[in-house]
Amino acid sequence: MSSQASHPHALTAALLFAVMSCSGRDDASVQSAQARPVNQAANDPAGGSPVASRQGGGSGRRVPTITLAASDVASVRRSSIEEGIPITGDLRPIETVQVRARIEGDLIGVFVREGERVRAGQVLAQFEASEQESGRTSADADRVAAESELATAQWNLEQTTELFRAGAVSERDYKAAQQGVTAARARLAAAEARLRAMGSQLRDTRVLAPTAGVIANKQVENGEHLARGAPLFTLVRSDVLELAAAVPARQANGVRVGQTVHFIADGRSFDGKLARVSPTVDPATRSVSVYVQIPNASGALKGGTFASGRVVSRVVPGALVVPATAIRQSADEGKTYVYRLAGRTIDVAPVQVGVVDERAGMAEVLDGLAEGDRVVVGNVGALGRGMQVIIAGSEDRPGQRNGSSGPSRQ
Repeated sequence: MSSQASHPHALTAALLFAVMSCSGRDDASVQSAQARPVNQAANDPAGGSPVASRQGGGSGRRVPTITLAASDVASVRRSSIEEGIPITGDLRPIETVQVRARIEGDLIGVFVREGERVRAGQVLAQFEASEQESGRTSADADRVAAESELATAQWNLEQTTELFRAGAVSERDYKAAQQGVTAARARLAAAEARLRAMGSQLRDTRVLAPTAGVIANKQVENGEHLARGAPLFTLVRSDVLELAAAVPARQANGVRVGQTVHFIADGRSFDGKLARVSPTVDPATRSVSVYVQIPNASGALKGGTFASGRVVSRVVPGALVVPATAIRQSADEGKTYVYRLAGRTIDVAPVQVGVVDERAGMAEVLDGLAEGDRVVVGNVGALGRGMQVIIAGSEDRPGQRNGSSGPSRQ
């Protein structure tokens, strides 16, 4: 009876001891977790997002690091940089000619088609020319007759002059001989003019290309009867293309005839020259019209192609330049800065930007950097002052201390 009463007391004591033991272990775990250090985030002084990285599994505090490719870092250097005024528009042929019929008649031949390149003076079409040939023959005969009459009148004047000096003829006969020569010369001049006119009509039966170019449109066919002035062909001269663009009035003082223009058209780069500048400002758009000519002897560009370009208004030689993608702007104050590498540590350098050459992807730095400085370009992730940098491929890997694992890119 007494052994059965003592057994419950022993069981109760064992359970109480087990509970106290478990409670002691939990308190030790909590105290150990509270004693561990916590890394603090590194804030970007230029307004970037906070960045922090814990290296390895130790309890020490580590500096955030980032691994960059060699192409993510560029050196500040000196180079010429261009300041330009952007322009856009469609490229047009320098000359478009509407070839028309100069005479009335029937076409007996059309020798070219659309898209065909022709040279200056090439025969494009032929009119029936029998009437013009007959007229020219008749005019030539009239000229021969007029020449003969003039020769007779001149001989008669010579004879009359000698007789008048000898007193054998009257002054009246002498004057009549002079008038005969004058009339004969007039008839000869009229005959020659008619001959030229008929010759011109005969030449007009052959339609010639007025300039070298490409047939853009053919509007006639063989056998058609055409009136004088009827359209025959549209001929475009595309060895030089021209672009008409508008420049804001506030930038008009920076454009001058002869300036170089860099173009991108049809996915390729071309250069042209500023050929003409309008002397007045358009009151509706407050802009000045400029005309740019682009050599196109190879025909690589087609008329009507859209082009965007820049008129080079100024060239700055020996400027301190960085890639334009290295220039950043703070979100709060809008100030420009770059991430500069001070050894292997990222620093934030405020900069003053000058000329930006979008075509070359470069920007001029007026203040804040020195030649040879290294800057981070492009979007490489979150960066902050004091972060350690590793250039991919470099053997020196700062940040691997105390057996910690390699740094991770943020």
